[in-house]
Amino acid sequence: MAIEFIDSCESTQLLLIEKFKNNLISPPYFLVAFEQISGIGSRGNSWEGSFGNLHFSFCIDEKDISKDIPPQSISIYFAMLMRGILTSKGSKLWVKWPNDFYINNKKIGGLITNKIKSTYICGIGINLKNSPEFGDILDIDVEINSLVFEFFEILKKQISWKQIFSKFMLEFEKSRKFFSHIGNRKISLEFAKLCEDGAILINNKKVYSLR
Repeated sequence: MAIEFIDSCESTQLLLIEKFKNNLISPPYFLVAFEQISGIGSRGNSWEGSFGNLHFSFCIDEKDISKDIPPQSISIYFAMLMRGILTSKGSKLWVKWPNDFYINNKKIGGLITNKIKSTYICGIGINLKNSPEFGDILDIDVEINSLVFEFFEILKKQISWKQIFSKFMLEFEKSRKFFSHIGNRKISLEFAKLCEDGAILINNKKVYSLR
């Protein structure tokens, strides 16, 4: 495992994908930036990462994670691993379906996952010190370097999807007060049914996170 720390970049996700495609790195590999100028948010939006916030991306081969994880719900899996670390430290952070981090009713971060052949490349951003007006920051103090190392350590444990899903199933109830963008539509999650593979049934249609 290698961890690279850099001062600033446009997007840790795009930079890591570029390095991977050019065979400059091999999984598992973590890239941490102390500032991110133009990160990737939901639905292709930008997620600007101010200095002091958490923004990192990592790549890992599918053979190095639990075999029972539904590939289409890998972002939920990674998000719940981070949630587990932070809640163990006293945070009230929760995961809104499918890939957003919330404190109470305000978004504080999120993640996005791409797959290239057998390798997952995931980018995670969390507001630790600064946030836009519509958002909030993490409710506890954490040290970025330690948090990244802790995430890698829990990733190595290859926790099963069954264990992760049992926790997410309970947490999903909080998502019912919110909306999610499905295609080009903003859809209420109030009556959505969570499936065992992380998808939801809504308006008689099965929808995966796909992020």
